[in-house]
Amino acid sequence: MSLESVKRFFAERQLDIPILELDVSTATVALAAEAHGVEPGRIAKTLAFRISDGSVLLLVARGDARIDNRKFKAAFGKGRMLPAEEVETLTGHPVGGVCPFGLATPLPVYLDSSLQAFDEVLPAAGAVHSAVRLAPARLAEIVAGQWVDVCQETGPA
Repeated sequence: MSLESVKRFFAERQLDIPILELDVSTATVALAAEAHGVEPGRIAKTLAFRISDGSVLLLVARGDARIDNRKFKAAFGKGRMLPAEEVETLTGHPVGGVCPFGLATPLPVYLDSSLQAFDEVLPAAGAVHSAVRLAPARLAEIVAGQWVDVCQETGPA
């Protein structure tokens, strides 16, 4: 179970990060924002891409951000989002609960600089009703993520 893999990931690293488990679905940015009482931008969505060299990467971006194809291509080359089944196979997490923690397959994690507009963001925690709250810098540190700028400009946070 993917929520269990996230709990194991945190325990193995001695991270005292509470996992928020809700009775309602947080499988989309809109549902997650409503359930947690935050603006959609604070939801840290995790997207999986296969790039032109065949490798896969994860990109964590603010919930209301859109990929800027020109910036993405400059940073990674041509890429395409993976289908849901492949995302679940590679990450071990269902779509709607995908996060950069407790991955089934080690994958490089990139964080879009748009997340830095917030003091705290909420990525999922491996299930469609779970999340964690943490600072973007802490998120990057935990997943050994690299900062990139591949999303379109968004409005003020």
